[in-house]
Amino acid sequence: MAGRLTKIRCSRPDEQERLFQIWHDSVRGTHGFIAEEDFQLYAGLVRDEMLPSGSFWVAVDEADRPLAFLELQGPKVEALFVDPLHHGRGIGRALMEHARGLSSVLELDANEESGAVGFYRGLGFREVGRSPTDGLGRPYPLIHMRLD
Repeated sequence: MAGRLTKIRCSRPDEQERLFQIWHDSVRGTHGFIAEEDFQLYAGLVRDEMLPSGSFWVAVDEADRPLAFLELQGPKVEALFVDPLHHGRGIGRALMEHARGLSSVLELDANEESGAVGFYRGLGFREVGRSPTDGLGRPYPLIHMRLD
């Protein structure tokens, strides 16, 4: 698993800038299909709305520095982002296993073009529906997934 991962804990308000950086770098690295103007729109929403109002689980290293974060609202995984410098080390999987321990059923929406669909399928998620646009009506198809 992740050699530097020491624990998963709740995020703290003073970590919003670090979480934004994780989101930014992750989306830049995995969502190249998003138009720049849409990226800027999403960045504003993440910085001004999602992070200040959300509650997140963070995977941290030995120095207690967040490497990834997950937002879970009931059974719905609203967000999972891993710092690209730490991709492939089992951190995303560890956060999803943590979420599974909190909810016997998990649901999520994955951008069809991001490559995350394969990751979620590998965890046992199955497709239960599709949308031609994202939650803001932008032309980024979503795959709705569920793990029972």
